[in-house]
Amino acid sequence: MNFFTYVQHLLGASAVAYISARNLRDSQTRPNTLAGFQLAESGSVPFLKALQERAASEGDLWLAEKLARHAADEERHGQIFAHALKQINKQVIDFKSLPKTPEDSNKKERRGSPFFAAYFDGYSQESLKPEQVDWIVFFGSTYILELDASKDFARMAKVLPDEDPASRNLKKGMLSIAQDETGHAAYLLEALKRRLSAADVEKVVDEWRSRKVNALLAMVGNFINKSGKQPTLVQDGAPTEMLDETTEAISAA
Repeated sequence: MNFFTYVQHLLGASAVAYISARNLRDSQTRPNTLAGFQLAESGSVPFLKALQERAASEGDLWLAEKLARHAADEERHGQIFAHALKQINKQVIDFKSLPKTPEDSNKKERRGSPFFAAYFDGYSQESLKPEQVDWIVFFGSTYILELDASKDFARMAKVLPDEDPASRNLKKGMLSIAQDETGHAAYLLEALKRRLSAADVEKVVDEWRSRKVNALLAMVGNFINKSGKQPTLVQDGAPTEMLDETTEAISAA
């Protein structure tokens, strides 16, 4: 990574860290922030499980085992955030129950993530499906995301106050998530080293670091253009049957 990219990385990461920490600490924006985390963590589980099955079918049992653990971790992370929402009487909104309008299909493109559009620029959605994604693309792109997420969750946990039980539980959960993400980054880097030379590993990591810089700048720019407004991801109340499951997840953290 050259110096200019490094500086851009610092600026973009700092901006996102500030926005995320502010939104998590503010009681008005915390629910939406937690819901976003829950959707992101839980949403990755089917993808990882499909990759696990693919790795097993290809005879890479080491990778299949790592992906199985990764999927289980992400599922637990989603439960931690669901529990945090439960404690403030919120839950992720049921998007399927929302009324649809004729304009919905036209808005789909605009609702897409500017971050991932920039991060995977040049890759089609078809090429990124678990059945087809190039392993090196998956390892490199996910390594950068997991490595940075480990640091981001740890930083965000520090801004949470210790005065109330809900914040203390959330802080504990987020610190455990940060540790998991560190482990994920480690196995993904090892996976790269198993398939590439040291020089090629460095090239792959540099490429996805540069892509992450561009993606962060795109996300921050989108945030500024929308004046910080984000779509609502939560609604009041949470299913009571989630309580025991998510409490168990927190206890295991």
